[in-house]
Amino acid sequence: MSAAARPPVPSTARSGHLSYAIFTLARAHRARAAGMLRELGLHPGQELLLMQLFDRDGQSQSELLESAGLDHSTVSKSVKRMQEAGLLTRTPSEHDRRVMNVHLTDQGRALRRPIEKMWAALEATATEGLDPAAVEAFVATALAVEQSICRSDRADASADADGGTGTETNRPTGRTHRP
Repeated sequence: MSAAARPPVPSTARSGHLSYAIFTLARAHRARAAGMLRELGLHPGQELLLMQLFDRDGQSQSELLESAGLDHSTVSKSVKRMQEAGLLTRTPSEHDRRVMNVHLTDQGRALRRPIEKMWAALEATATEGLDPAAVEAFVATALAVEQSICRSDRADASADADGGTGTETNRPTGRTHRP
């Protein structure tokens, strides 16, 4: 959507125009990625788990959720779906039979290059018309915003653990991605 065709920011979001811009950007990026992932037979977020396994196959589910930055139920559901699709297997750890290690199958490993190509195409689309300095500045700004949000989440979690401040409730954790 062009800047001229962009709908106006709702009046209730005007005091949070950066947050609204992040929301609209994330929605557009996710929609574009979802279409590209469908062509690979994947659901959004599954590629993130596969990327982690491409780099280090055989991680425990706990390690995988930590490395991907996702919550337990999301990883659990995604791993189950991906196992049913033949992309990976789960096996009990030799050291602790309660721990499940996640391994790529040949079919899962075969997705490495298509995912790399898809990610590169998504990057090309997202950065079209931007020079390298603008991309680097955006990445630095996005990281700073993410760190601010994470600091706030940690402070809220600490306050909750200490009995809470009573000033904030139902704050999102930032881990709401549903692959």
